[in-house]
Amino acid sequence: MKKRDSVSHKVYLQTLRRMSPEQRLNKAFELSYQSKQLFIQGLRERFPELGESEFKQLMLDRLKKCYNRNY
Repeated sequence: MKKRDSVSHKVYLQTLRRMSPEQRLNKAFELSYQSKQLFIQGLRERFPELGESEFKQLMLDRLKKCYNRNY
């Protein structure tokens, strides 16, 4: 890890420690939502020719591959 990355990481951890559990949970939900939106946007850009129902099925198929199957 580069020195700058190390400093950034320490600041990030300090920020997380200062947050309340509720704030951390809200941040997790926010990051999850943003990740899903980026995933959908990227998929739409990759497959612009698909209709809405085809796109939805593709998205669900791709999301299914992301689930942890260790449980």
